[in-house]
Amino acid sequence: MPKAKETGAASAPAKKTAGRRSYRSYGKIKPAPGKSKAEPKPIKVSFLGGLNEVGKNMTLFEYGEDMFLVDCGLAFPDQDMLGVDLVLPDFTYVERNADRIRGIVITHGHEDHIGGLPYLLKVLNVPVYGTKLTIGLIQGKLREHGLLNSASLNVINPGDVITLGGFTVEAIHVNHSIPDALGLAIRCEGGTIVHTGDFKIDTTPIDGGMMDLGRLAEIGQEGVLCLMSDSTNAERPGFTESERKVGESFETLFRKAGNNRIIVATFSSNIHRVQQIMNVAASLGRKVALVGRSLENVVSISAELGYLNIPEGIVIDINMINRYPADKLVIITTGSQGEPMSALTRMAFSDHRKVEIHPNDYVIISATPIPGNEKTVSRVVNELMKLGADVVYEKMYEVHVSGHA
Repeated sequence: MPKAKETGAASAPAKKTAGRRSYRSYGKIKPAPGKSKAEPKPIKVSFLGGLNEVGKNMTLFEYGEDMFLVDCGLAFPDQDMLGVDLVLPDFTYVERNADRIRGIVITHGHEDHIGGLPYLLKVLNVPVYGTKLTIGLIQGKLREHGLLNSASLNVINPGDVITLGGFTVEAIHVNHSIPDALGLAIRCEGGTIVHTGDFKIDTTPIDGGMMDLGRLAEIGQEGVLCLMSDSTNAERPGFTESERKVGESFETLFRKAGNNRIIVATFSSNIHRVQQIMNVAASLGRKVALVGRSLENVVSISAELGYLNIPEGIVIDINMINRYPADKLVIITTGSQGEPMSALTRMAFSDHRKVEIHPNDYVIISATPIPGNEKTVSRVVNELMKLGADVVYEKMYEVHVSGHA
């Protein structure tokens, strides 16, 4: 895998804060042309996708003659969008101002935040910044589109500060359902904007790194003009459980499955979930097979970059599953949202070439339906039950927790 540039390698000396991690600064904020520091211009924020909807997150920040983007995702079509494969943000305003775009900062590696990048980079080749895992996932996408060699990909870490024209952007570690997620402190002469990215407050995260609430408090003390916060699940009372809660449920359910084959459907990008499935499977002497191209790609990249610790000898090729008894096998698959062409949907409708659902298969759907997908998920559950499978989903047991606060 070609290596992305480590932004910190060419940085200015790290600024030290007593008792805290270092914060690197790349350059200084320059006043907007023709304006003194006493005359700040208004900061303009344009939501090109992701507001009041699920998917295609893309936000443009503008100050003076400088612009930059946060995220560039895609959305999947509704059932009434016949013949449509993907839904992208409207790039028109970005293309009209291509000479003013200083870069793209990616908060994390989910499809609704990186899926639109290959399509944008075909018309606008600007630097892209993200953490190691995020850039690794982007590299895989750009390779498929033949754009990898021409793209400017830059790895940043929590605490790094990058300069994009008249803006500086500080990366802040947050917890989410994928490792290496970031919140952002965006500064210019007009003030400071905090963009949380997608986040949850997990006090016992799988990767051991809790959200940097201390740094957010420090920025709050400095003064914040605007907070742009993830609001998914904001209408629900209470708080989101730790991802470790799902691991405990897997322990219970895997033992409850007895001698039956276990099939777990989850989001391909939920590396912590995949890690816990593999850990429990290994403890019970079961092999693991992966089904779904996106899952295979994410697992491969995550293992290569050190974000996934795969127990030695546990993963087998999907073509080998018939060589193992049911009580020695766990299949991890995509399709937890009932997507029409996903692996789990094809299994449910007896249309998968390599996996056939057997009576008494123990199927765990480790996800909550994204708003709008409830009917498709219910249809898949019904079809699995018709084939004799025992289906477990979120409302029955704690087999899913959200990645949002």
